[in-house]
Amino acid sequence: MTTSPVKIWRNQKHVRSLLGAKGVIVSFTIVRVPPAGYESQAPYPVVLVDTGNGRFAGQLVDYTSEHLKVGQNVMSVLRRVTTPGTEGVIPYGVKFKPI
Repeated sequence: MTTSPVKIWRNQKHVRSLLGAKGVIVSFTIVRVPPAGYESQAPYPVVLVDTGNGRFAGQLVDYTSEHLKVGQNVMSVLRRVTTPGTEGVIPYGVKFKPI
């Protein structure tokens, strides 16, 4: 699967506005059976975060089990999403980490 460079470029404005946003976990789940391409990351937590400007879902990174709870303060960060494909482009996306 290849992501169009044009699609990546158009999405940058949206991603940039989310980076560094702080919020609170309002719900979470653990993904144990991931989609194709994400098998090496399972199991991993996906959180629903209320930033005050909307709710966003994303993977929780750099956490311990005590951080995985409703009410935990988090911040959005830019992280690698999957391993690079044959074209050598490293796919990055927005994830959340505890603060």
